[in-house]
Amino acid sequence: MMIKEGEGNEEEMRLNLDLLQERREATTIREAIYKMKMKQYYNKRVRPMSFKVGEYVYRKNEASRVENLGKLGPKWEGPYLGVGAYQNGSYKLRTMDDKEVPWIWHAINLKRSYL
Repeated sequence: MMIKEGEGNEEEMRLNLDLLQERREATTIREAIYKMKMKQYYNKRVRPMSFKVGEYVYRKNEASRVENLGKLGPKWEGPYLGVGAYQNGSYKLRTMDDKEVPWIWHAINLKRSYL
């Protein structure tokens, strides 16, 4: 019994489609494993920052957009008193002269002051 050329081609195409689906599933699994490992790597090295209300902090000069004094200028300004804390890691600040600082500031742009 001879198989016609067109029938053999269709069988090969079906087989290739089955194999393609398996390769896609394997790739999806590899991608999920890779993302999980990257997340673990990042989370091992991240240091969460949090301040309590009433603590003194310094604010990054670069973040506050104060005039640039060059590479030898101060990197931090302050100290400021933290007067409000928000859930997303942001803080409301007040100067030593008891004036409100405009905007709220994220903890990334702050560092603890040991006065």
